Amino acid sequence: RLYQVPFEMPGCEGDPQTLHLVGDFSAPAEFFVTLGVFSFLYSMAALVLYLRFHSLYGTNKKLPFTDFCVTLCFAFFWLVAAAAWGKGLSDVKAATRPGTLIGAMGICHGEAAVCNAGTTPAMGLANISVVR
Repeated sequence: RLYQVPFEMPGCEGDPQTLHLVGDFSAPAEFFVTLGVFSFLYSMAALVLYLRFHSLYGTNKKLPFTDFCVTLCFAFFWLVAAAAWGKGLSDVKAATRPGTLIGAMGICHGEAAVCNAGTTPAMGLANISVVR
């Protein structure tokens, strides 16, 4: 599914026109958030198991191994989710690059038109969100 994100660009007569970024940039973030929610729920269930049913955890030898395997799976999927989030961020950066936006503006395709990208938007906090 493709989403169209609207943004305002100047038109020929000074009236702003609405252009759309085409693409679905939400899937990596949704995967990351879903995995975070499931990790939180699993950690709460494990905490209840550790504190309330400590004797069951100590006597059953398969339970600690199962807990270890589930934790290992969550760690692997967390790594995959972080990589997907990084890829999603790079896709958003590519779609919102000033040169790309100028190329989408019809007013800049004229022979007498002079279009300047100006400054590149700061993406430092978005980069930090992927690293952390």
